[in-house]
Amino acid sequence: MTVDNRIKGGLGGEYFEESTDVIMKAIDQLAEYFAGERKEFGIQLLMVGTPFQNQIWNELINIPYGETESYLGLSHRLSNDKAIRAVAAANGANALSIFVPCHRIIGSKGELVGYAGGTNVKKKLLELEGVLRKDIQLEIF
Repeated sequence: MTVDNRIKGGLGGEYFEESTDVIMKAIDQLAEYFAGERKEFGIQLLMVGTPFQNQIWNELINIPYGETESYLGLSHRLSNDKAIRAVAAANGANALSIFVPCHRIIGSKGELVGYAGGTNVKKKLLELEGVLRKDIQLEIF
């Protein structure tokens, strides 16, 4: 996978499957999130990307639970409205979804656009966070 290779190269390391305290803490916090009991994560993250990607990912972390932002809105935060495509590409390169909540990024007109896990998953995550009501059917692009 491209993301795995980027992370592997960026860290200069190998992957090993094992359980560690950090992995167990992440699993516990994700379970709490999906149970609706957690709105923020307390996991120290090591994000591997370009300085621009890291800037975008840090902006994603600052979008509160239950709120959304658009690609254009993220570009405004950077004081560069023309960076919208680069913002979208950086958002798509996020390897730590949920912890770095790229699902909170929607289109400028409120449409559910792009998500590596699929827009149906994005819709479910936004429903979980109370952004969308489960009984409302939206057109997903």
